[in-house]
Amino acid sequence: MPPAQGDRPDTKTSKTLHNGIEVLELLARNPRGLTVSEVAEGVGVHRTVAHRLIRTLEEHRLCTRDPSKRVTLGPGLVSLAEAVEVDLRTVAGPVLMELAETQGATAHLVVPEGEAEARALMVVEPRGAHAHIAFRAGRVDPMDQGSAGLALLSAMPPREREREEVTQARSRGYAITHGEVTHAVSGVSAPVVGRQGKPVAAVGVSVLELKDPEAIGAAVAEAARRLAVLLPQA
Repeated sequence: MPPAQGDRPDTKTSKTLHNGIEVLELLARNPRGLTVSEVAEGVGVHRTVAHRLIRTLEEHRLCTRDPSKRVTLGPGLVSLAEAVEVDLRTVAGPVLMELAETQGATAHLVVPEGEAEARALMVVEPRGAHAHIAFRAGRVDPMDQGSAGLALLSAMPPREREREEVTQARSRGYAITHGEVTHAVSGVSAPVVGRQGKPVAAVGVSVLELKDPEAIGAAVAEAARRLAVLLPQA
């Protein structure tokens, strides 16, 4: 479906760059790839223009074509994402450490991985707790399971047949789950919303016993707000 008229760039911005970004966003929503004609239709440009945009993105390794000529996102995006994540880890580190110590629980920073998954970018364990949850960064879980994924979903527009827990998280500012991604472990997470109103991450804690959900929820939500303020302005 071509973009609506209101989504067109204004006359003071680069239409070509705008279209190129739209191509990347379209490919991100279609991980199995698209034909050049499908890209042209999705962005709302002539097939010749779509082909030229794709060739330019290919030169920068931002998209690629498989043997069947279907276009997918390219490996060049990985290095760009890694640079962003380095900055995010640097900014989030002190916030997560304070959250882990004050709550005596393992704190985590989770980022969206495409449209349907969430990946643990950072895990910080409390130094003074007698017992705590341990898991490695890099773990990927379905976005509709676990408090971090539900927190991310709560900062997005409502989806068809979304879980009641997502609706609740949208209302109170944090999500709570029990034993969804790890047996007997409860999670409390809040979304970190970027400058453009989209969730860039979720901050949360994992505990064996959730004694005071509201207090932990308030602490997690405050940590998410602090991190959102610290994010780069770009």
